Amino acid sequence: MQKGQIRVQTENIFPIIKKFLYSEHDIFLRELVSNAVDATQKLKTLSSIGEAKGDLGELRIDVVIDEKEKTLTITDRGLGMTAEEVDKYINQVAFSGAEEFLHKYKDANIIGHFGLGFYSAFMVSDKVEIYTKSFREEGGVYWSCDGSPEYELYNVDYDQRGTKIVLHINEESREFLEAERIRSILNRFSRFLPVPIYFEDKQINNTNPIWTRKPADLTPQDYQDFYKELYPYGELPLFWIHLNVDYPFNLTGVLYFPKIKQSYEIQKDKIQLYSNQVFVTDEVKDIVPEFLMLLHGVIDSPDIPLNVSRSYLQGDPNVRKINNHITKKVADKLEEIFNKDRQAFEEKWESLGLFVKYGMMTDDKFLEKANNFLVMQAC
Repeated sequence: MQKGQIRVQTENIFPIIKKFLYSEHDIFLRELVSNAVDATQKLKTLSSIGEAKGDLGELRIDVVIDEKEKTLTITDRGLGMTAEEVDKYINQVAFSGAEEFLHKYKDANIIGHFGLGFYSAFMVSDKVEIYTKSFREEGGVYWSCDGSPEYELYNVDYDQRGTKIVLHINEESREFLEAERIRSILNRFSRFLPVPIYFEDKQINNTNPIWTRKPADLTPQDYQDFYKELYPYGELPLFWIHLNVDYPFNLTGVLYFPKIKQSYEIQKDKIQLYSNQVFVTDEVKDIVPEFLMLLHGVIDSPDIPLNVSRSYLQGDPNVRKINNHITKKVADKLEEIFNKDRQAFEEKWESLGLFVKYGMMTDDKFLEKANNFLVMQAC
């Protein structure tokens, strides 16, 4: 082990992290796992263009609890970091001054900002350690900090490419040493990430959800199976719409029309918003038109601006464009079904009528199109 270096700063950034940047403590696991995915995906890209040489081996992320040591560890086999990169992405981000830090990141899209997401770990930890080895170098690097304005950074013998982050969980956060709690968080935030994630020696995510695939490659059974994956206890939907746009904004997803009964309890949190397969929220007001909030499914767009808590910003031009596009796609799909098989359409009207009539009352653009497929029923 080479001689270590200890640096002391005059300002502590961690209270800023805890107070302003994150409202939910379980967000830390989403951030750390997402960073590990980014590092893995970047390595794949570098390998594809010849910058990363040799066999990449099994690319996976492991989440491990050690109740005895009171640690939670996230390990990836991605591109890793050099000492200079640790200093750049970890130290300079957090120790540049609290005011500057908060101003710089409070309205930023933090996906891919390793330093900021990484520091969410201090919401639940007394101490955080990093072991990392860059794909470019032979030796490893160690970094640690206990949440004070003091940290250690030195070279170590770490022989696995990638990064291991060890969280020493604080007493107030002991819940994050419980397997069921961690499994629940991973299932919520990481269930569709594109790199295999293992917890308790079992892969917990679907790396290839249907919205990332081409509609032409999918069967009706694929869509129904995915619906069951999202809503295990729900009835099969009436039909679905596959969103796949790459200009003038990026948007993918699948929206399902559920069966609606007279006694149906209206729920408006059944559409999940993702950004590059990272779960953001199930509150999609403004992104999805109000009258379509009864739909189920997922939408994924890296073009929806996210602040540090990953809630979208209202009034953004892309948000309005996406909202209008979804309205158009739904109207076009309803008209297509009406023209193709009017009898089948009318048989579904008990459920569809609620969407259509609500939309006609609240959305002028939808009203124009809906006159083409409105079913008039006798009293």
